[in-house]
Amino acid sequence: MRSSARISRVLQATGLTLLMAFVMSSSLALGATTGYKVVGKYQVAGDDRWDYITFEAATGRLFVAHGVKVDVLDATTGKTIGEIPDTPGVHGVAAPPGLTKGYISCGKADVVKVFDRTTLKTIGEIKTEKNPDAIVYDPVSNRVLVSNGDSASVSIIDTTTDTVVGSIAVGGKPEYLATDGKGLAYVNLETTNELVAIDIKARSIKKRIALTGCDEPASLAMDVAARRLFAGCGNRVMVVVDPDAGKVVKTLPVGEHTDATVFDPTTRLVFNSSGDGTITVIRQDGPDQYRAVETIKTLRGAKTMALDPAGQRIYLPTAENLPAFATGPPRPTEKPFPMKPFIVLVVGK
Repeated sequence: MRSSARISRVLQATGLTLLMAFVMSSSLALGATTGYKVVGKYQVAGDDRWDYITFEAATGRLFVAHGVKVDVLDATTGKTIGEIPDTPGVHGVAAPPGLTKGYISCGKADVVKVFDRTTLKTIGEIKTEKNPDAIVYDPVSNRVLVSNGDSASVSIIDTTTDTVVGSIAVGGKPEYLATDGKGLAYVNLETTNELVAIDIKARSIKKRIALTGCDEPASLAMDVAARRLFAGCGNRVMVVVDPDAGKVVKTLPVGEHTDATVFDPTTRLVFNSSGDGTITVIRQDGPDQYRAVETIKTLRGAKTMALDPAGQRIYLPTAENLPAFATGPPRPTEKPFPMKPFIVLVVGK
């Protein structure tokens, strides 16, 4: 009986030790940070407005929309490789994998410029509707899609002919776009607080989704495998959307003036960059299970970003020494303020 009692005490102690180890490891996992932090900055010539930034995985280059040009940088060193000039009101760049050309939305000229990605020379110009803004590439249809901010429409560009093959009225001011790999594109409407699903081939609206609890949606990303959309909103929340059910399934807090959201399918992390100088990191724990795990401090004005998932780096354009109220370049209705030095902030591990 003494032996039995001794064995029982050993088992109890072992079980307690294992339980404590499990609790401690679980607590560490819950409290663990991502390891991302500011690791550097690249200074870029000029002191004008900025918008989107694009990372080109095949070459390790950054396309930085800045003023009336696109600066092209080596993402590893920050060295300027070249520039694409004469892009008035530039917003963003689409660099389709497998193609030798890229596309630039020029908001003040109402055109998308086509450029050779080797020489960086302009090789064409495509007329759109008013104020082409966000621009993305859909590999399924081989089309470039552009949200026209002042025309409440989305232009569809055939990359074979470099012509607009469709223009879809969406019924509100379109912001960012995401594609699902199955022929659909989603665009958030800032003025109606909706998501619109577009059938790219049919060039028609398939569905409208009310973004309940989201005011002025600006950023958008998609987990294609799980079929969930992530929209950053002007009222400092990010909503998770089930596009098939047509509803919001989760709402989480983010920073002020979130203008870019990206999803890393390897780490299951959703990054939201905000002009108040923060990146809110949200972890996907399971089906419709999301939680904010970290806030990374950046700089004011760093509202857009590009992710290099392989190199575990995030790149954010902004200007140093912005006034305390600024969350980006001054809006047309605001009093101008200094925007220099212009930089690309590097966040990594």
